[in-house]
Amino acid sequence: MPADPAGSKVVLRPMTLADIPQVEALDRECFPTPWPEGAFLYELTRNPHAFCWVAEVESPTGQSEIIGDIVVWLVVDEAHVSTIAVSPAFRKQRIAQRLLAKALQICKEKGAVQSMLEVRKSNLAAQRLYLKFGFTVVGKRKGYYKDKKEDAVLMTLPVLDDEELADLADAG
Repeated sequence: MPADPAGSKVVLRPMTLADIPQVEALDRECFPTPWPEGAFLYELTRNPHAFCWVAEVESPTGQSEIIGDIVVWLVVDEAHVSTIAVSPAFRKQRIAQRLLAKALQICKEKGAVQSMLEVRKSNLAAQRLYLKFGFTVVGKRKGYYKDKKEDAVLMTLPVLDDEELADLADAG
C-alpha cells in the first residue's frame, strides 16, 4: 500500500540497482506495455548515455517507496526522454514535473541543448506537462505503440533554459 501522499516528503535521487524491483513494478502499474525485464538494469549498468532518476517517499513504516522514475538518454546534444512514470496514488503533485526538470538540468550540464520525446496521442495529461516545459508538437509516429497500434506525438524542446528548468524543478 502506498504511503499517504499528503505531507510526504518527496526526494529525487539517482536510481540504484536496489531500486530496480520497485521501478519495474511501477512501470507495470503505469503502462499497458511496460519495459521488458532487465531494461532498467541495462540502462543503469550498460548505457553510458542514460540518466536514471527516481522519486521516493518514506512510508509510514519507515521504508522508502519509489513513486516515480525517469530515464533520459543524452544523444550528442539532445536529451531524449525515454520513459517517465509516477504512481497513480501520487499523481497531480508535480512529481513528474520535478523529475523531468531534474533530468533535463543534468543533461544540459552534460552538453544537451535541446530535448525530444514521443508520447501517446491519448495521453493528454503528459502532453500538458510537456507543453508547460515549452515542448511543441513537431509530428507523429504512426502506430508507434504496438499494443494498441496507437500513434505517438513527437514533441521537441528546442532550447533548454537554465532558469525555466530551475523554476520547474523547485515547484511543488
